[in-house]
Amino acid sequence: MFTGIITDVGEVARIEPRNDVRRLTILTRYDTSSIDLGASIACSGVCLTVVGTDEGTFDVEAAPETLAITTVSGWGPGTRINLERALKIGDELGGHIVQGHADGVAKVISREDLGETTRFWFEAPEALARFIAPKGSVALDGTSLTVNEVEGARFSCLLIPHTLSHTAWGEVRAGNVVNIEIDMMARYAARLAEFR
Repeated sequence: MFTGIITDVGEVARIEPRNDVRRLTILTRYDTSSIDLGASIACSGVCLTVVGTDEGTFDVEAAPETLAITTVSGWGPGTRINLERALKIGDELGGHIVQGHADGVAKVISREDLGETTRFWFEAPEALARFIAPKGSVALDGTSLTVNEVEGARFSCLLIPHTLSHTAWGEVRAGNVVNIEIDMMARYAARLAEFR
């Protein structure tokens, strides 16, 4: 489990295809001696398992399902990604409960720099749009964001300067795609409503 509060911006250093998976080496500022093999790290919102560490890097593997439904398949050396280590009992929950199980990708429709803040409009896949509500939470590229407006499958989020400067969001432009994970509570509420 994660909170959607980004704690490092990593960079893909190397990608090695291995049969039907890809092994990725990620550069990080984390103390990699404190990362256990088998640990989970959210990489731009995708929970990946650590399979190796070295000084300043960790390795993860992306399986076919991950490659099929997330942006991981488009990453290459130099791609900057948002990182978050798994939540520990007693940690502050500053965002919302994020599983790291990306539901797919959302397209960035527009970016509007408004001085101190930046408004992004996104288009979600139709199957996910019904879970997105004004003032609700959504995880985009692993970042816990508040939804401002919703118009059909499109929705907007306003990012503050801290988010833009301490994550990979500063580089995101219209036309890009980002990983999306809908709020777990919205998913369960919708499922319960099906049985009424």
